[in-house]
Amino acid sequence: MDVTVILLFILAIAGVVSRSLSSMKKLLDEVPEVLDSATEARDAWRRFRRPEMPPPADEEEPPAAA
Repeated sequence: MDVTVILLFILAIAGVVSRSLSSMKKLLDEVPEVLDSATEARDAWRRFRRPEMPPPADEEEPPAAA
């Protein structure tokens, strides 16, 4: 094999590794935002499925007298 072919092969492998690491970093940077969004979606689903009950009538404040 020619030296040029070996150098091109090494550069090609280095380029693939560099691109892969860059893509992996971008993907891992998104993980916290995805987890936050999933938590918000889960909480919203729980509120939708089990709405808060209104307080009992005896605990409500009396209307303000004018």
